[in-house]
Amino acid sequence: MGSPPGPGRASCLTARRVSPVGAALAGGVTIDSLDCHDGHVLTKGHAGVAVFPALMALMDAERAVDGREFLAALVVGYEIATRAGIALHAMACDYHSSGAWTALACAALGARFLRLDSRATWHALGIAEYHGPRSQIMRCVDHPTMVKDGAGWGAMAGLSAAYLAADGFTGAPALTLEDGAVAATWADVGARWRILEQYFKPYPVCRWAQPAIEAALTLQQAHGVAAADIARVEVVTFHHAVRLGTRAPSTTEEAQYSLPFSVAVALVRGRVGAAEVGHDALHDAAVLRLANGMALVENAGYNAQFPAERWAHVVFDLWDGRRLTSPPRPARGGADNPLSDAELREKYWLLAEPLLGAPRAQQIEACIDRIPDAPGDLDTLRRLLLSPASPKHHELHQEEKA
Repeated sequence: MGSPPGPGRASCLTARRVSPVGAALAGGVTIDSLDCHDGHVLTKGHAGVAVFPALMALMDAERAVDGREFLAALVVGYEIATRAGIALHAMACDYHSSGAWTALACAALGARFLRLDSRATWHALGIAEYHGPRSQIMRCVDHPTMVKDGAGWGAMAGLSAAYLAADGFTGAPALTLEDGAVAATWADVGARWRILEQYFKPYPVCRWAQPAIEAALTLQQAHGVAAADIARVEVVTFHHAVRLGTRAPSTTEEAQYSLPFSVAVALVRGRVGAAEVGHDALHDAAVLRLANGMALVENAGYNAQFPAERWAHVVFDLWDGRRLTSPPRPARGGADNPLSDAELREKYWLLAEPLLGAPRAQQIEACIDRIPDAPGDLDTLRRLLLSPASPKHHELHQEEKA
């Protein structure tokens, strides 16, 4: 059994010393605040956003591990989370957030680190399923706020389930794992690696908006069209993407869950990064002109391909009377059209360097490159990740942008 999950035993991503369940909660919410993480198409959600902060909290509070054990635990977390998500979608009538099923993966990691026996692990998984946040994700799509994907609560529920089971609390079974209707989802564990099927987003907005961004940028570049030349944009896509209908977002959450804004800011600024869903971009008149006039059209063919595939095409009506139509485009970064290693590193640097500075960002990158061959680097990596960002560096970066 592990020690009680009391305060001050783990560091969260803001470097405060808190309980491990508190660290998992804070880490999940922090990562979820910028919709730029990885995911899996069949879960319609994200595993790492809860699995990673839960693993970091356990490493900090319970016991240190080497690089190989860290990677093994990470893979276990992704495999259980992804399969639990697929199973839940098959069993439940409503579309629940990632926190509902990542809770089971975090409980499994907790059981691994606390060295629970099979019976206690069984109960930990059942408690996590019962306490996991079965939040209504489409409510947040229609009304975007900070609750987002429930990832922090999933991580917290999962770790608390492991600690409860260690103290004798019961809660089995977890039907998401044991119901006969989803047996096939778990039958190929160890033979099919779901972690290799994850996608990586090129843009920090909802994945459902990204096919339209790709189609819009492709069409713009093919014809050399400036955003000012476009009178009106029409996006043809699948139902769930059409639901991302906010026109003039007033918060970054609304911007990240807005298809019209995401496409418009891509056309005006030529990119969609953290700054493009930040507060200064929310008042860009050129972006708002295109977003407010954008038509969103649902397509039955694209609906039929969802969720395994997400597609869109766009039409530009130009001021000079021309009408341009893009070819259908999927989202980039999936297992069948992955981002290159160079693109993934570029994404890392675009997000890390402005807040951490180049030296620290370089140290983190070097530590990751050496896992699992340099055991001491894992503790260094943990310290680098959990130390606070320098406010001075952030202020200088903001001044440079201005």
